[in-house]
Amino acid sequence: MPGKQDNGELRNGPCAHFFLAGFGAERLNAVTNDKLNELLQPLVTDLGLEFVGIEFSPSRGSSLLRVYIDAPGRPVAIEDCERVSREISALMDVNDPIEGRYTLEVSSPGIDRPLFTLEHFMRVIGSTVKLSVALPIDGRQRFQGEVRGVEEDRIHLDQDGKDVVINHANVVKAKLVPDYAALGISAAPKKNEDAGSRKRAPKHK
Repeated sequence: MPGKQDNGELRNGPCAHFFLAGFGAERLNAVTNDKLNELLQPLVTDLGLEFVGIEFSPSRGSSLLRVYIDAPGRPVAIEDCERVSREISALMDVNDPIEGRYTLEVSSPGIDRPLFTLEHFMRVIGSTVKLSVALPIDGRQRFQGEVRGVEEDRIHLDQDGKDVVINHANVVKAKLVPDYAALGISAAPKKNEDAGSRKRAPKHK
């Protein structure tokens, strides 16, 4: 395993908490989201947290692995993100599923929580979501509307008063559209508005 450089940053704010760590190498291989899910989900669950899902963006320059976690019955704390990040780093050192430079980011879902599974969509029935699909439906690939229901592997979405049926396998990315009024927030918070931050100096191993 090539040398590892940690130039991470901790952030907390109104939407999410983050822990970032950078890893260095010169190679890039193809690893699927399914393989990473299989590797990381048991680890997060064993720590008493909910594994929400991952976003993996491979790049020859520097890939990004974002891991979303939740804490049943309470807000996610920065310490949760730090602990999960340390455990994932150790696991990745042993299994080495990603070859090449990459950044690991552990985050709470935030108020615009990402939706990965059918169960996630079932939890937000009656709420508005925004999603994109791989194969166009009626000539469009982006949708935003209320989730009317989930039937087997299909999601029913109210798009401008029309019931659109979307196969879960066709969903590329989906997230909840927050009801800011219900949350008592006058406007959408800026992404870079953090309650505080802490940076760690680079270290080599």
